[in-house]
Order: sequence, then structure tokens, then C-alpha cells
Amino acid sequence: MNDLYKALGDISSIRKQLANTTEFRGYGPATLAATGVLAGLAAGAQALWLPKPTTHMSVYLGIWVSTAVLSAGLTGMQMYTRSRRIHSALSNEMLRMAVEQFVPAAAAGLLLTVVLLRYVAPSGWMLPGMWQVLFGLGIFSSCRFLPRPMIAAGAWYVLTGLSCLAIGGSQALSPWAMGIPYGVGQLLVSAILLFTSTENEDEA
Repeated sequence: MNDLYKALGDISSIRKQLANTTEFRGYGPATLAATGVLAGLAAGAQALWLPKPTTHMSVYLGIWVSTAVLSAGLTGMQMYTRSRRIHSALSNEMLRMAVEQFVPAAAAGLLLTVVLLRYVAPSGWMLPGMWQVLFGLGIFSSCRFLPRPMIAAGAWYVLTGLSCLAIGGSQALSPWAMGIPYGVGQLLVSAILLFTSTENEDEA
């Protein structure tokens, strides 16, 4: 029985090692492009319904948090189905690895939002820039199992986030301070995956 447990443990270790050295192809270019379009639509909605976000931060958060949740849901569903199809037996390990790489950045963004709004409400204008910087760091963390050009997408988000922080004040809450970085950024991510993937036919 001990030999059986040892063999199962060895198999599990081999699967984890394979997952760590395999490029993750669970992100679908079309779905990620759709999340960029969602960011543009959210920016348009904010421009139309919320001309003064500084006086209605709860509405501002509602627009962008709901957009983030919807985008994450779409991406998560595609990751699951695409990983099952492409990675087959390694799909569970690959999915777990992908999620683990991005969770710290997402958790930091959530906690940062709560702390800023709860204890330093006047500094709420910093949120868009900080969200983008953290998102960029999440991409950097994931780069080890994604195509190498993905570094450009991480750099894009870090630079746009720092630019938002440099702008400062109410201008940082402009709808386009979120719409343009995430719209362009997600389209950039989608393009990188599309042109570097060896499984483009799967997307079709």
C-alpha cells in the first residue's frame, strides 16, 4: 500500500512539474478582446450617466466593479472550457497555476479599495491608477507560463496606472482613464495571444 501511495505521489509531482513548464493556452483571444470592448462600454456608460464621479463614488465603483466581475466571469468560463480541450489531463493543474498567479494582485486590489474608501475617502481618485498597476503586476506574475511578448501588456498597465496617478484629482476618475487603458490593454493581450499561439485553429 505504501508503494501505491508513493507512486501516486510521484505521478502528482510529475503532473505539477509538467504544468509548471507548459505554456498556458486557456486564455481565449476573442474573449479577452470582448472584455476590452466591455471596458469601452463601461466608460461610455460612465460618461453618459456620471459626469461628476467624485460626488458619487458608489456609482463609479458599481460601474467598474460590475464590469470587472463580468469580465472575470467570461474569462473564467473560457479558461475552464478551453483548458479542458487543449490541456486535457493537465487542465486542473494548469487552471490552478493560472489562478494562483493572479489571485494576489486581485486580492490586493480589493483590499486596497476597501481601505482607501473606508479610511482615506478623499484619496479615492487614486483607485484607477492603483488598479491598473496591480493588474499589470498580475500579468507580470503570469508571464512565466504565457508568451514572452505578454510582458508588453504588463508594462502597458503599469505605465497607464502611473500616468493616472500622475494626473491626480478628479481627472483620474475620468471614464477614459479606465476605458482607454483597459480597452486598449485587453485588445493588446488578445492580439499577443492570437499571433503567438500555436492553437489558433482552436479559437476558430
